[in-house]
Amino acid sequence: MKQIIGILCLLFLQLHLSAQKKSEPQIDPNKKLMTVEASCGQCQFKMAGKGCTLAVRYNGKAYFVDKANIDSFGDAHSKMGFCNAIRKAKVQGEVVNNKFVATYFELVDAKK
Repeated sequence: MKQIIGILCLLFLQLHLSAQKKSEPQIDPNKKLMTVEASCGQCQFKMAGKGCTLAVRYNGKAYFVDKANIDSFGDAHSKMGFCNAIRKAKVQGEVVNNKFVATYFELVDAKK
C-alpha cells in the first residue's frame, strides 16, 4: 500500500510540474528581429488610455503591444520598471489595427 501511495504521489508531482512549465517564445528565423524602445505607453510615451499598458516605439511611432503584458517583466513601477524607464527590447511581430502584435519579446538591457 505504501508503494502505491508513493507511486501516485510521484505521478501527481510530475504532472503538476509539467503543467507549470511555460513554453518560451522562439525567434522565427524568417521574420525580422527588431530592437525597439519598450515602456509604459501612458507613463513614458504619453499615449492615450487608462492604466499602464506595455508599448513599443520604433520608426518614431509608439504602438500598444498585444501578446505581451507589462506585468510579465517585473514591477512596472519600480525604478527601472516600464512606468519609470524606457527599456530596449528585441521583438518580432507586426502592426495590426495600429497595435504591435508580438510573436517574440525580450528585454535586452540589464535591469538595474
